[in-house]
Parts: sequence; C-alpha cells; structure tokens
Amino acid sequence: MYIIAGLGNPGRKYEHTRHNTGFDALDCLAGQYHISFDMKKFHAVCGTGAIEGRKVLLLKPQTYMNLSGESIREACVFYKINPEEELIVLYDDVSLPPGQLRIRRKGSAGGHNGIKNIIAQLGTQTFRRIKIGVGEKPAEYDMADYVLGHFSREERLLMEEAHGEAAKAAAMMLCEDTEKVMNIFNKKCKDSPA
Repeated sequence: MYIIAGLGNPGRKYEHTRHNTGFDALDCLAGQYHISFDMKKFHAVCGTGAIEGRKVLLLKPQTYMNLSGESIREACVFYKINPEEELIVLYDDVSLPPGQLRIRRKGSAGGHNGIKNIIAQLGTQTFRRIKIGVGEKPAEYDMADYVLGHFSREERLLMEEAHGEAAKAAAMMLCEDTEKVMNIFNKKCKDSPA
C-alpha cells in the first residue's frame, strides 16, 4: 500500500486557494484513476484504488494545514507503511513560480507548517514530496493572507496544468526510480528565465 497525501485546509472557504494546491492536485489524480473520496478515516477524507498496478490510499487531511502530520501518521501506522518508501506528499510552495514542480526525496520543511508537522509526527525528513509552485508572496502581503488567497485567471490556467503534471509525477513515482522522475519533472517553467 502506498499513501499519496495532498495538503490543504477543509471547508469551502479555502477551496482552490494557494494553500489548497495539494488537495487540487490530488483531486486531479483521483479523477484520472477513478478513485472516489468516499471514506472518512484518519482525520481525513480518503479513497482507495489502484494506480499503475499499485494499491494506494489517497488522503486529504481534515486537521487544517498545521496538523497535517497527525492524519498522515495515523494512516502510516494503520497500514504499517514505511514513509521513506511508501509515502508521497503533494503541497504548495511559495518559493517556486506558479505551476513549477520540484520533486524531493527528503529535506527540511522550508517554512511550510504542514510539512513541519509531518516531519515532527513521522520523526523523519525522508519522505518523497511534490512541491507545486504558487508564486512568491509580494512584499506588502501577509504570508497567511497570501497563501489563503486565490489565483489570478492567468495563474489558474498554469495551476490546472501543474495539477495534471503533479498527478502524472505521483503516478510515475509508484513504479519508477525517484531520480528518474526528478529528472523529468524538476525543470524550469517555460516562462521562467534560464
């Protein structure tokens, strides 16, 4: 069993905000593989199915972002999975331009409170992640207001494409070497300067 978790905040108020990019990418993956979020378990909404021949649990923690790790840890313990090998987390990253992906095998939280809580709950920084760029916070914005805000129309188009790419990357990570997936998806956005 693999767990693929998308990070975000529950409730209509937060739908399609920058901070809910992980939820949106997971929805895209679920749609591609006909997996329904029909269970409430582990303080999350989740669904099980098969992706590329692998059994998966798709998980959207409902604990609010800062406590995402509690939900993920519960699921990891229940399924007796090794987070270093069988967990993939999709989430927003303000240090990347909108739509750009960055795949990592391990690392610090980089200021992301959801990832910080996952690291604390799992006791390891080693788990695979797909960071989805949501753009840098403008100087005059408060960080919380920025990540809980919505995308412009132009950014939304980039993000829809990014959700599809993140879903593709997550599916590929189930049966390919992470290094290979990183080489494919860790590239600059078309519009980014070299």
